[in-house]
Amino acid sequence: MQAVGAFFKKETVLCIAVILAVVSMCVVPPGPAYLSYIDWDTLAMLFSLMAVVKGFQKAGLFLCLGDYLLRRTTHSKVMLLILVFLPFVFSMLVTNDVSLITFVPFGLIVLRLAGQERLVVPLVVLQTAAANLGSMLTPMGNPQNLYLYTQSGMSFGALCLLMLPYVLISALCLILLVLLGKGEAVAAVSVDAKLGSRKVLLLSALGFLICLGGIFKLIPPLVIAAVIAVFLLAADRKLLASVDYSLLGTFIAFFIFIGNLGNVEAFRNLIASVLSGHEVPVAVVASQVISNVPAALLLSGFSQQWDGLIVGCNLGGLGTLIASMASLISYKQVVQEYPERKKSYFLWFTLCNVGLLAVLLAAWLIIG
Repeated sequence: MQAVGAFFKKETVLCIAVILAVVSMCVVPPGPAYLSYIDWDTLAMLFSLMAVVKGFQKAGLFLCLGDYLLRRTTHSKVMLLILVFLPFVFSMLVTNDVSLITFVPFGLIVLRLAGQERLVVPLVVLQTAAANLGSMLTPMGNPQNLYLYTQSGMSFGALCLLMLPYVLISALCLILLVLLGKGEAVAAVSVDAKLGSRKVLLLSALGFLICLGGIFKLIPPLVIAAVIAVFLLAADRKLLASVDYSLLGTFIAFFIFIGNLGNVEAFRNLIASVLSGHEVPVAVVASQVISNVPAALLLSGFSQQWDGLIVGCNLGGLGTLIASMASLISYKQVVQEYPERKKSYFLWFTLCNVGLLAVLLAAWLIIG
């Protein structure tokens, strides 16, 4: 029972998704139709991107770039801007989750070396917001974008243009929040990060280019996933095992749950009527309760207004701590390293995210 409890605590979203899928099977018994529920292309691209990013992490690429940018920094505000915009920019390429897993611990190390641990809470709050906001720009920035991009059939450029105004406004907000804080001179910091195997780096770069072929719809995603899986099975099984399979399992469980609900006419009509013309606010509200990835999976089964769903699920990542599951990565880091700052972090996280959400919703009303 302890092991089950520990697993549920660690993989809460996966467990809830599986429970919902199992319950829905009571309404629609399992059958061959279940296979049609699952978006195999999204799963294939998600797996491929996660595997490639693990390769970049293994090579130490992200930390080396961060170290290079910080070596000549002599002011706390400049240091904060670099540490905040590293996850903002990299989340566009390697997802918000990976950006936070990489740059939150990196930022905490930098603050210790610079004697600026007083900035732990504002830094991590802003890094978390930055990763969620920067990831809005591209299909591979976060799981919900990748899924909605695949489902909608829109072009890469169309999605980027749709989210560009919100990303630019977000960047300005983040800059203002950093500059409004108190600053002081600091000694230059180096974490002595070293680039790992060039072979791993080159192979990861090649893998990323192949993944872009899938994003731009030049190569079938299932072919890409098969090639990467076979290669890693032969060359690096440890890296293959490190892929976040719980996220893939969560997607599969939600696909089954939503597919079964879609076969219940009364429920389908109810959700469709609530969503019609209100995709953005409904997606934002739903994300506050179930987080934006499940919200995207659920709502996309009842509306094909893709622009509204994409904007709503992206903006919905702001607000509560669970609005984006990536935010929990940062929260766990702070609680683990600085347990006495737990309440302070939660307060400032909520104020910052609610404020940013209000600004971006105002922007949506104007743009819309």
